[in-house]
Amino acid sequence: VQDAAPGQDPGSGGDEGSRQRWKEEISRILGEIQAPLSPLLLRLCHWLLPKLLTRLFLSVQLHRGQLEMVLRAARTPEVPLVFLCSHRSQVDALLLSFVLLSQRVGLPRVMVGAWTSPRLRSLLQRLGGIFLPSGMVHTRSARDEELPGAVLDMYVQELLQSRQPLILFLEEPPGSLQLADPARCWLLRVLRALRHRAVPDVLIIPVGIAYDVAP
Repeated sequence: VQDAAPGQDPGSGGDEGSRQRWKEEISRILGEIQAPLSPLLLRLCHWLLPKLLTRLFLSVQLHRGQLEMVLRAARTPEVPLVFLCSHRSQVDALLLSFVLLSQRVGLPRVMVGAWTSPRLRSLLQRLGGIFLPSGMVHTRSARDEELPGAVLDMYVQELLQSRQPLILFLEEPPGSLQLADPARCWLLRVLRALRHRAVPDVLIIPVGIAYDVAP
């Protein structure tokens, strides 16, 4: 991040005012990525989700053998879990998060691309959602080394080092069967964390979601 910051403004010096401006800009970028988790909202959501899901679905079926493998993987020391998921509906993230929480895998952080509603974005951030900084939704390699990309790299490395489960939905919109640009951007951060040896390894877990009738 320090290497990326001076490159943003060739005329900036190393004075205290300049450093303070960069700290403020980095804080702004972090604010776009995440918000403090809300324990109250998390408890409320954990109470409401079963009631919502029982109204949406007659049943939810899990493959027991595959679930046992996931639970064994979650007990692997110092190796974070990254769930790569097919995307079939807008309730996929709620459903998968509830399943992982109910199986004591941990509170997953859902990687999200762009979101048009600021209020809904703020709510999802407080429930564990993490978002790309503005301007990086359709990022290309020319932007990768700029300050938002450097902050995002370090943020993902911190998440992986703390072994928080990450959920990444590959398609956007749901059911498009095409790898979305936001998914490419998030995957690049995970690969860089491995390349820079921020974590010794990452367990990639593919997740397939299917509905008899998609909500």
